[in-house]
Amino acid sequence: MHRIGIVVGAVSLFVAVSASASPAAPALDPAGTGSRSVVEVQHASPTRPLIAVSHRGAAGHAPENTLAALDAADELGAETVEIDIQRTADNHIVLLHDTTLARTTNVESVFPDRSPYLVGDFTLREIKRLDAGSWFAPSFTGERIPTFDEALDRLERLDLNLFLEVKEPALYPGIERAVAEELAGRRTWLEHNPAWEPRKLIVQSFDWDSVRRSKSLLPSVPHALLGRVPEARIGEFTWAHMINPNHTTIDAAYVRRVQDAGLEIMPYTINDRQRMDHVLGLGVDGFITDFPDTGQRAIADFNGGRDAIDRAATPAPALVRY
Repeated sequence: MHRIGIVVGAVSLFVAVSASASPAAPALDPAGTGSRSVVEVQHASPTRPLIAVSHRGAAGHAPENTLAALDAADELGAETVEIDIQRTADNHIVLLHDTTLARTTNVESVFPDRSPYLVGDFTLREIKRLDAGSWFAPSFTGERIPTFDEALDRLERLDLNLFLEVKEPALYPGIERAVAEELAGRRTWLEHNPAWEPRKLIVQSFDWDSVRRSKSLLPSVPHALLGRVPEARIGEFTWAHMINPNHTTIDAAYVRRVQDAGLEIMPYTINDRQRMDHVLGLGVDGFITDFPDTGQRAIADFNGGRDAIDRAATPAPALVRY
């Protein structure tokens, strides 16, 4: 059964940042005016709806990590999308899953002598010359790799929540600070959705040291560890909000262990409907999928079945005759 969270006494956390803040904190006052910004973070009930996080935008329906994929996720009714970010040679953050450009662009034809086509070897201007859509389908020919800034603009316009994965941060020293500064300049991403809605923003990575660095820069933002944290080590990461492992590595006991530590769990990447049903039965808080439409149907059916069980377990009221 899906976990129901109970909290005694809500906690309000105030994060204050000024121009004189320590170097570890992102600047909410980039102009250096000395103004003081305060973000109130409400940690109320952790009871949130089950969600199907739309992977890489909506990778089953559009070329991954493109604006077209974000549009597809919105059209399919997704509330939350996941995207991947890396950094160019001239320090621009762009959306891309692989560390090379070869699989999802035409880089080999545009720049035939630039093997191994590492993202970090190309400038943003060069990357913007690439076609990032035709590999998926001819109808997406001409789709470009968006910058993080462009993606945030689109997410805000579509009113979508975000799981932000920092890919291979060891290749891009300081990327956590760059991400923090970008998000700090957009106040809406530092605000929390109500407890009965999906989380506004999650920052996550397979590099758990990077996740910890990011958390120190963005203390009000929930963070997640990607991968299966050994049971004996889960207690080391209670500063995080989620552990999101591969769905093939978990069982009901592991789900309970994560949740008993006060963390949520949303495994990746589940595209098979039967597997979605199985994982929901383990009690997870949601899952990540290339097909948010299928995921939402699985959740709707699961919730409907759970409601029916709850109704059946509730004794009928006694008949009173007057």
